[in-house]
Amino acid sequence: MIGSAEFSAGERRMSEPQQPSPPSPPPPAPRVCEFHDDEMLVRFDDVIPADIGAIAPLVQRVMGLVRDFGCATGEEHTIELALQEALANAVVHGAGGDASKPVAISVACEEDRGILVVVRDPGPGFDPHSVPSPIVGENVFESHGRGIFLINRLMDHVEFAHGGTEIRMRKNPTELPGEPSPDSP
Repeated sequence: MIGSAEFSAGERRMSEPQQPSPPSPPPPAPRVCEFHDDEMLVRFDDVIPADIGAIAPLVQRVMGLVRDFGCATGEEHTIELALQEALANAVVHGAGGDASKPVAISVACEEDRGILVVVRDPGPGFDPHSVPSPIVGENVFESHGRGIFLINRLMDHVEFAHGGTEIRMRKNPTELPGEPSPDSP
């Protein structure tokens, strides 16, 4: 379902003149992970059942788009591993492996900003800061608990939203050898 996402335009409303109010605080800084509809090379949205078996086919479809549209060229394996980990966490921890529950994914690619991957699950959420480090103490010997650690190491920007039920991962575009840097004259 490429390019079929619903986009809504903002509404403008006219109101009666009111008495001056104190200056409002500045608007919040734009989120690092937001992309602009008019600059996207591709946008892909999908929902899968929370079933481990549904992860691999979805990852293959997404990675085909990543390769076809040149999103973060040279970083495909990095993106693939982060995507697999995020989906596995959403299926296993967020949805409890219940195939009747949905796990949603959105992928956007912009030439100048790289790739954005958002994974959402219906779970209760969690505090990502409370997840123990897999490289400290006895955690080194655990057979699980490395997904978030890997995602944070693999992607350029990672943030959690909606109480931990949504992860936003961004990989910046890479410069290819012989390609001019955006900072060069």
